[in-house]
Amino acid sequence: MRDQLSEKQQAILDFVRTFLDENSYPPSIRDIQAGCNISSTSVVDYNLKGLERLNLIRRDREVSRAIELLDNRRSIRRSNIVEVPLLGTIAAGQPIPVPDSDSFAPDMSEMIEVSERVTRGRDHVYALRVKGTSMIDALINDGDIVFLESTDHADNGDVVAAWLKQEQETTLKKYYHEGDRVRLQPMNQTMAPIYSAADNVAVQGRLVYVERSVG
Repeated sequence: MRDQLSEKQQAILDFVRTFLDENSYPPSIRDIQAGCNISSTSVVDYNLKGLERLNLIRRDREVSRAIELLDNRRSIRRSNIVEVPLLGTIAAGQPIPVPDSDSFAPDMSEMIEVSERVTRGRDHVYALRVKGTSMIDALINDGDIVFLESTDHADNGDVVAAWLKQEQETTLKKYYHEGDRVRLQPMNQTMAPIYSAADNVAVQGRLVYVERSVG
């Protein structure tokens, strides 16, 4: 069977197995593209189809990250997968306006599927796509997806989604409550903190996981 595999197919099979061992959930096509240094997602898909024809993997095209290894029966049970609402974009830079705080309502979002490892057993987790580079020193970059636990409480030093009420803007920053004001601290040495009256800042979520973008 191994003699029938192309070099790319073997690399993809090895990558999927390693990714499963390290993360306990399957890789996405973009994960495979980056991890195997493949030129495009269409090339990844072509080689995955070849592995399917050889009965080495099985895919569910209706479900994201649904790759099952058949050569050693390493599969991810559906009980390990949870749905998280992707609610739009959040600024990691200067705050950007959003329509209003109701824009965080799950029924207005698309859903993405992730391992329970991402949510860490927490309920009411939602996701936002990052826009900007103010958090790059915390390894949160433009295009990444951040997963946040919905909460109105934060401790100093937590990375939070903060709603600035008067400005009607939201931003992703480190949170510090300092007397009658709040400092929203970027993690980028070139950027200054945002200071606001404490009663003008509402915490809407606390960071629990970051999914890196590809490309």
